[in-house]
Amino acid sequence: MSEHVLAATGLRKTYLSGDRRIEVLRGVDLAVAAGESVAIRGESGSGKSTLLNLLSGLDAPDIGSLRWAGRTPAADTRARFLGMVFQSFYLIPELDALANVLMAARILGVPGAAGRARAVELLAKVGLAGRATHLPTQLSGGERQRVAIARALMNSPRLILADEPTGNLDEATGDNVIALLLGLCAETQTALVLVTHNAAHAAKTSRQLFLHDGVLK
Repeated sequence: MSEHVLAATGLRKTYLSGDRRIEVLRGVDLAVAAGESVAIRGESGSGKSTLLNLLSGLDAPDIGSLRWAGRTPAADTRARFLGMVFQSFYLIPELDALANVLMAARILGVPGAAGRARAVELLAKVGLAGRATHLPTQLSGGERQRVAIARALMNSPRLILADEPTGNLDEATGDNVIALLLGLCAETQTALVLVTHNAAHAAKTSRQLFLHDGVLK
């Protein structure tokens, strides 16, 4: 059996809204193997983003356990273990495409020459070899998301979490971005958890789950 890159058991999360307690997650279980892609769908407000925040270690569950490759998540291992892709790209506007990708390597102190070579390679893989010196404002939405994917892969993570990565893209561009993301993750045996509202995109993953009433089904 493949190693579980991600293993979540019984995750619960409750928020307070005034004097109301809102139980968003009621006991989520999820295990993802190396190279596996899992899509999570759900209605608006079902807790998909809350779940990703827990899986990323950026927030802690009220109850439940989370393991990254068998270990307790830690802030000092996140940048190497985990890559993230967001709906809004989150590129640094003052930096060109190459420098944006390189930011991930600088967090880990990767040597300049080695980091630059890796970033150049990844930009070529996402089809942007000729756009490395362009600022985000000079790139289309699809190109910006490709830069974000290259950045997420920069440190050769074991896991990528993608939160509605095609939400700001047109249908054709979104299809291309999903195909690219799935292809690169399969090539590198990187586990992928994809939150998406798009049923067609979800169907392209290894496994599809639906978040409803605080649990995955």
